[in-house]
Amino acid sequence: MFVLSHYQAKPILDAQRRGMSRVIVSLDLNLSQVTVELEQNGTRLPDGQLLDWGTLAAIAAAESSCFTITEGIAQAVQFFSAETERAYSLYPTEGAPTMLVSGIPMHRIKDTDPHADTLEKIRAVRPVVGQVLDTATGLGYTAIQAAKTAAHVTTIELDPAALQVCRCNPWSQALFDDPKITQMIGDSFEVVLELEDATFTRIIHDPPAFALAGDLYSGEFYRELHRLLRNNGRLFHYVGDPASKSGHSITVGVVRRLEQAGFREIRRAPRAFGVTALK
Repeated sequence: MFVLSHYQAKPILDAQRRGMSRVIVSLDLNLSQVTVELEQNGTRLPDGQLLDWGTLAAIAAAESSCFTITEGIAQAVQFFSAETERAYSLYPTEGAPTMLVSGIPMHRIKDTDPHADTLEKIRAVRPVVGQVLDTATGLGYTAIQAAKTAAHVTTIELDPAALQVCRCNPWSQALFDDPKITQMIGDSFEVVLELEDATFTRIIHDPPAFALAGDLYSGEFYRELHRLLRNNGRLFHYVGDPASKSGHSITVGVVRRLEQAGFREIRRAPRAFGVTALK
C-alpha cells in the first residue's frame, strides 16, 4: 500500500528540482522509509509503477488530503456514508494521520499529533490489561495500542465508511491483522446492550464530539458502561479541552452523570483531555 500526502510529495519534488536521481522518502505516511528513483517523467516506486510529476505536484498542493497510489493514479482517501450522511476523509500530519468526520478531526492535532494523543488516553487507564472495550473505533489507534498489553480488545464502530478509511491508512492495518482485536459494527449506545455484565477490565470511551453523538454522553449510556466493567475496573472518558468553555461545561456534566451512574474516584485527566473513573 502506497499512501502519500503533501508531507511526502514535497521532498520528492524538491529532490527533483535539485537534480537528484534518487531520494529517501516515506510511501506509507511516515511509518517507514524507502529509496525511490527520480526519472524524467516522474518517480519510480518500488513496485515499478511511475508517479508522474504532475500528480506529485497535485498531491503536494492538497494539504488537507492523503492519497492512495494505484498504477500511478492518486486517489484521495475520502468516502461519503449514505447511512449517516457524513463525509469521512484522511487528514495528514507529520506522523499518524487523523480522520475528519464532516470536517471535524477525531484526534487532537494542535501542539500534538494523533499518535501522541492516543498514548495519553492509554496512559490515563494504565496498566491496560485484561479485556478492553473501545467504544469508538475511528482509525483504530486506541484499539491497536491497547492490544499491545491487553488480553483482548473489543472495538465498536458506528459507520462502515470509517472502516473504509482505515483500510486505506497504513497506521490502521493492525486493526485488521491483530487477532487480539474484535470489531463490532453498530451504534455503541445499542451494541453495549448486547454485552454481558462485568466483562471488561478497562473501557476507553472516546466518543465523537457531543454535537455528533450526544447519547454517548448520557446517564443511560454511563449506566451500561458501569454494568460492563468488572469491580475495580477503570474507565477513561475523552471530553475535550478542559480549558475551553465548552470543554469545561461538558466535563462538569460528565462527572455528575458518571457519579449518578455509580462510578467512584472520578478524576480529571487534563493531559488526555478527559476524566477517569473506577467501578
